[in-house]
Amino acid sequence: MTAHVPQHATQDDDETGETVDTETTRARPTDGERMRRWRMVLGADSAESTGCTLTGQDAAMDGALDALYGGGGKKPGGRGGGGRSAGLGASAPSVARWLGDIRTYFPSSVVQVMQRDAIDRLGLSALLLEPEMLEAVEADVHLVGTLLSLNKAMPETTKETARAVVRKVVDDLEKRLESRTRATLTGALDRSARISRPRHRDIDWDRTIRANLKNYLTIPGADGEEATGTVVPERLIGYGRASQSVKKDVILCIDQSGSMAASVVYASVFGAVLASMRTLATRLVVFDTAVVDLTDQLDDPVDVLFGTQLGGGTDINRALAYCQSKITRPADTVVVLISDLYEGGIRDEMLKRVAAMKASGVQFVTLLALSDEGAPAYDHEHAAALGALGAPAFACTPDLFPDIMAAAIEKRPLPIPDKEAQP
Repeated sequence: MTAHVPQHATQDDDETGETVDTETTRARPTDGERMRRWRMVLGADSAESTGCTLTGQDAAMDGALDALYGGGGKKPGGRGGGGRSAGLGASAPSVARWLGDIRTYFPSSVVQVMQRDAIDRLGLSALLLEPEMLEAVEADVHLVGTLLSLNKAMPETTKETARAVVRKVVDDLEKRLESRTRATLTGALDRSARISRPRHRDIDWDRTIRANLKNYLTIPGADGEEATGTVVPERLIGYGRASQSVKKDVILCIDQSGSMAASVVYASVFGAVLASMRTLATRLVVFDTAVVDLTDQLDDPVDVLFGTQLGGGTDINRALAYCQSKITRPADTVVVLISDLYEGGIRDEMLKRVAAMKASGVQFVTLLALSDEGAPAYDHEHAAALGALGAPAFACTPDLFPDIMAAAIEKRPLPIPDKEAQP
């Protein structure tokens, strides 16, 4: 007689050859363990209903969570109201201890989320102006954005610590992004320089053979010898002589309004990477209602970041007018506008400038965001208008950015993610 096994269960053969239900034999949590887990999820207000009292590390973890998400009913969105007095308050020492606790009990990715929530929910931005606080936080892109927004209010005693925090994040990003960016763009630059009538020593034989396989001929053997074959290279493919001269001009035009903080961080790192490539001439321009050219600081992305001023209005038209004035080789220029397109300047003039640049041969790329944060908020009307000009606007992750730039350099269609969903 065969036992019935539920469809969601799995089956294995034991040593006797009998089929056993591994779902029923797998260890399951006890009732007490289940209540402990629910108690951790629901917070202190569930202590009575779950009948579970936390001790040791569980109690410490719960306390760290309750300090942020409980808040004594003073902050919206907590894990309950009531008369609890838990919370971080405005004490730097207590916050520093809390930061140490969460780094002890939770993985780095969770710590970063909790830090972000603490800054947003409890208004702890001001405490980041204290060096002791900065030394305790887990550095990430979002923290860098917060520090940059506080840059002008930051006391001199804190700035050096803040730069060290920003430096750590920037160095980590460069390690992650530089090698692939260099490899991808070097290949694109080489391919864009390929010539169809190379000198003999400049022939790329591998690509030449592949391109001429259709011209393969079979030559009969003489005196009973086996037949041989050959490829007739009707079209030669090769590279021009290696040159360190500039092949392409790149202008990164970055919106530094507060909502673009993560994009500013990533764009500054990419700008430094591009500037280090001798065959690219890279210019970096940031803007709000004013325009600032930070090209002379591109050798250090930390200097670039501290040269930005997050917040304020937006005048894309003015920024594009400045970029347009710096274009000397339109056919060899790529302009990358990174903005959510909430224009505070003259919309029609902005669109006319983009149309004029494209008509002159400029490769124009519009990125609504350069970050890992998902779909951004943006001006859909302006995005649609740019798309109608042949400059589709879309969000881009840092990992995709090298491919976008490679396509622009080679003047081929951009690898737009979820193209059918773009405006």
